[in-house]
Amino acid sequence: MRRFVLIALVLLTLLAPALLHAPAALAQSNLTLFTRFPAQQVARGEDINFPLILRTTAPQVARLSVRDLPEGWTATLRGDGRVIEAAYVLPDEDTRVDLRVEPADTVAPGDYRLTVVAESNGESVTLPLQITVKEQLPPSLVFDVDLPSVRGAPDSTFRFNTTLRNAGDTDLTTNLVAEAPAGWFVRFRAAGQEVTSLPVRANGSESISVEVEAPEGVETGSFPIYIKAESGDVRAEVTLTAEVVGQSQVNLTTPDGRLSGQATIGQTATYTLLVRNTGTAPARNITMSGTPPSGWTVEFQPANIAELGAGAQQEVTVNLRPANQAVAGDYVVSFSARPEEGRSSSIDFRVTVLTSTLWGIVGIVLIAIAVGVVGLAVSRFGRR
Repeated sequence: MRRFVLIALVLLTLLAPALLHAPAALAQSNLTLFTRFPAQQVARGEDINFPLILRTTAPQVARLSVRDLPEGWTATLRGDGRVIEAAYVLPDEDTRVDLRVEPADTVAPGDYRLTVVAESNGESVTLPLQITVKEQLPPSLVFDVDLPSVRGAPDSTFRFNTTLRNAGDTDLTTNLVAEAPAGWFVRFRAAGQEVTSLPVRANGSESISVEVEAPEGVETGSFPIYIKAESGDVRAEVTLTAEVVGQSQVNLTTPDGRLSGQATIGQTATYTLLVRNTGTAPARNITMSGTPPSGWTVEFQPANIAELGAGAQQEVTVNLRPANQAVAGDYVVSFSARPEEGRSSSIDFRVTVLTSTLWGIVGIVLIAIAVGVVGLAVSRFGRR
């Protein structure tokens, strides 16, 4: 019996490590470490960055390290902007780590290799990387644009802010070329000057404003404009889009085209104005206004037009009353129609002010009375 117990204890002692490690082995899972660009070029004196990606099928902590680093080089692992030594990896979710490598100042041109290692639960995966150091990077042009698509009215100027970068180690003189639909006009501006070519220093950049104008009568829609920068065999391209949208265009006139009328002092004169929308989009919330001489009153019926469709028109009645102290003569009154969006329209209306016929009758009566008085005096005193 004692011998059997002793044998059992010996077997348990031998199997205990395996039993203790069995759950850990079951918990192990496939750990993947990769980068999309494992071999890169760099010029002497420049650093390089490798975006690393970790994937797994079970939650775990992966310890990270860099091996085989050339002498004098520095490698730093960062996550969320902090220097790290390990990363927690979740299933179905990429964990991103940045590896920044700083070659030695005295590095010679050539190919250099290093290895990134990720370890977890006794499992180890490696990622070999290659860095090719060159005296100079080959010429390279890159076009960046803030907003590649701009909306505007048919008569507006479409402006695009772009940046042309020279990613090489050689100064370049670039020619700027545009391919636009027929009738469209494209110009380039740099430092406020219109240009067709400009130099870009090595590892430098230039800001370029691209101004695009549509031809008269262009219809609404999206129009692509292809921009190119060329320097020998090196070129960069970018596609810009001008989105032409409809715009209201208010025009103020009179039904018969006459811009003059008459008014009498102390009386209200009525005129008819015609508001037209000659644009390609509805004009909304059109406000009528006038600037008469001091002391005059002006009223519009209606004073506001809620909406006027493209190609539509509407008559507006104007009630104008000259000041009581006005002197007979010609005056100019400005009338305006201002939409909520778009350009306003105004006209100068000439008003000829006349005196009231009542005063004319009063004058005739006074003259008749004066003549009668004179005649009576002559007939009475003339007999003497």
